[in-house]
Amino acid sequence: MSWLETKDIAFTIFHIGITLFNLFGWFFYELRRLHLLSVLITLMSWLLLGLFYGFGYCFLTDWHWDVKRKLGETGLPSSFVKYYLDMLFNADIPASLVDSITVVGLVAAVVMTVLKNRDLFKKCFGH
Repeated sequence: MSWLETKDIAFTIFHIGITLFNLFGWFFYELRRLHLLSVLITLMSWLLLGLFYGFGYCFLTDWHWDVKRKLGETGLPSSFVKYYLDMLFNADIPASLVDSITVVGLVAAVVMTVLKNRDLFKKCFGH
């Protein structure tokens, strides 16, 4: 196995892990602060970097796709989630559907992390 193939596998594992953590990390009391940070970093990438690269931009996907291109992959979608859902279901799921599901997932994660971190917000902002 080449170094690039190893990097691709590592990116895949890490990316799936971050995605699942963003969706469900709020559930674990011990991880709620880390979950808040992870969701904030994701939001900053999507929104702030998105001002320059397009809404929903993910720097991790960008880095991962650089590795995949070096491995010879072409026609990569802009979405990591779409890429792996297409592989998982052996289908070409419409990007708009995947994007909608992804946005709903992130909004739910933001709501849950805010609710689960109320004590932190009370300390920082009073009341």
